[in-house]
Amino acid sequence: MPKAIKGNAGRKPPEPTADHSVIDDWRQRLMPDLQPIVKRLDESIRATLPGLHYAVKWKRPYYGLAELGWVIEIAAYDVSVNVVFFGGTDFESPPPLGATDRTRYVKVTSLDEAQQPELQKWIEQAGRTPGWT
Repeated sequence: MPKAIKGNAGRKPPEPTADHSVIDDWRQRLMPDLQPIVKRLDESIRATLPGLHYAVKWKRPYYGLAELGWVIEIAAYDVSVNVVFFGGTDFESPPPLGATDRTRYVKVTSLDEAQQPELQKWIEQAGRTPGWT
C-alpha cells in the first residue's frame, strides 16, 4: 500500500493576487461570531507584513510574500479560527499545535486571543521565514 502524502506535498499552491477583496469576500461568508476574530487577525497580518499577496483556496485564505512564498493560512471552523504558520517550526518559540512538516498553528477562539502579543510575534516571524512555495 502506498504511503499517504502528508502536509502540502501533494497540493498545488494557490495563485496569488494583490487584490485583498478575495479575503473580504471569504470573511463575509463565515459564521457571524467568527467574523470579528478573523477581521482582527487579517488587520494584524496586513499591518505587520507589507507587500502581501492573497488567495483563497480550499475555503481558506492565504497570505504570502514574493520572496518567501505562502507564510500564513487561516482556517475558520464552527467555534474557532486556526492561524497556520507554514514555517512555524523555524520560529524562535514555535506555535504549540501541529506536527506536519514545518507547519505549526494556534487556535483562536476570542477577540482577546486574536490580540495576544505572542500571536503578533509569530506573525512578525512569519514575515522573515520561508513558507510554502
